[in-house]
Amino acid sequence: MIMGSPNIPLSSIRDTVENWSELTPEQKREERFKKWLAAPGVNFKNKEAEKLYKERVTRFIKVLKMEEPDRVPCMLPVGYFPAYYAGYNLKTVMYDYEKQRDAWMKFMDDFGDMDTFGGPMFVLPAPALEMIDHKIHKWPGHGIADDVGSYQFVESDYMKADEYDKLIMDPSDFWLRTFMPRQAGAFEPLANLPHLTAFVGIPIFYLGRFADPKIQQAYKTMFKAGEEIVKWQMTIGVVGREAIERGYAGFGGGMSGAPFDMLTDMLRGTTGIFLDMYRQPEKIHEALDSLTPLVIQEAVTSADMSMAPIIMMPLHKGEKGFMSPKQFEEFYWPSFKKVLLGMINEGLVPMPFAEGNYIPRLEVIQDMPRASMLWYFEYMDMAKAKATVGKKNCIAGNLPISTMVTGTAKDVREGCRKLIETCAPGGGYILTAASSMDHGRIENLHAMMDAAKEYGVYKK
Repeated sequence: MIMGSPNIPLSSIRDTVENWSELTPEQKREERFKKWLAAPGVNFKNKEAEKLYKERVTRFIKVLKMEEPDRVPCMLPVGYFPAYYAGYNLKTVMYDYEKQRDAWMKFMDDFGDMDTFGGPMFVLPAPALEMIDHKIHKWPGHGIADDVGSYQFVESDYMKADEYDKLIMDPSDFWLRTFMPRQAGAFEPLANLPHLTAFVGIPIFYLGRFADPKIQQAYKTMFKAGEEIVKWQMTIGVVGREAIERGYAGFGGGMSGAPFDMLTDMLRGTTGIFLDMYRQPEKIHEALDSLTPLVIQEAVTSADMSMAPIIMMPLHKGEKGFMSPKQFEEFYWPSFKKVLLGMINEGLVPMPFAEGNYIPRLEVIQDMPRASMLWYFEYMDMAKAKATVGKKNCIAGNLPISTMVTGTAKDVREGCRKLIETCAPGGGYILTAASSMDHGRIENLHAMMDAAKEYGVYKK
């Protein structure tokens, strides 16, 4: 399951709603909202939990539709905080799924009233990563010190400058035979497989490659890592299910991103992509065209497995520090906008998390259908965001994480008050911090939740 889904068996909404393909995007979104609110398959702890769940989901639905709910909803920036609150660190909960589960359950037990709460979906399963010799990240105890509180991303040119055509022609084959052998040591033998889409009626020559002991071992490692990942997913499912059964609104319907980021983060790297922007820009555009429909389909599939239609989309290379406005409009925004519209057309609610400075992008990114998405800002003049993007679509953010971690409860309440006064009028605002926290004081999380209740009430 994806994004901390409670592991409740769900059928695809596209199969259960009559004439789905004939519905408008707005009608599809309404059907997904109904599913979110109905919580099919959930056995709530009691009537009060069910009542609170419906109130909380209704609050989010209204704010996404640019209506005024009873009060401003709040997404607490919990992050890895439950691990440290329980006396552990990130390394411990990456390797020990029972402690991971217990830490998130303890936080849930002790904190109380929240609008939404998810499982430890961003705590990656370190044993599985070690099995495959994963190279894209370093993590506590594996490449970085045991007490570090986050991962470190390892960029490289996992796709070479002259390999665009291989990716464009057959992304799945490229992923299996080129990318996977480079990003994980255990999969290096897969580079010796023949092309997957050789059109032959009798596949004896293709199957013969599987007699190679190294290829067999690579697949055995996949099976073993897959079993380990299922153990981790079960932990996430337990916490996610418990949260919803207690009445918290599950908010995650899946993960996605901008095609340009996928091409950069995972394949070419920052140096490679910026050289390509000058040396072979046409190949970038061809690759983005090839990736865009795949990104849309993956988002739809993940949302169908969940109740909530919200798709989290961390953004990286589109911010001010990486490219000029002209480059943003040429390379980043066109394919990203197609992905957003593709999701919206299927009734999903994209939630881009604009990491870094997106102030220069506001005029461009505001060009989207009304009440169709949620922009979550890190570094932002929220008054400008409200006056541009926030006129048509919901915005969220952006109390500095430094205030959450090092400030007092009074500092947090005051910062939240200012944000609510700036962004909440007319609806379309979700209170949260600029990013997630790990260390800190639980009192500051309570202060944010209390500020939403005290300052965020809409007077009817």
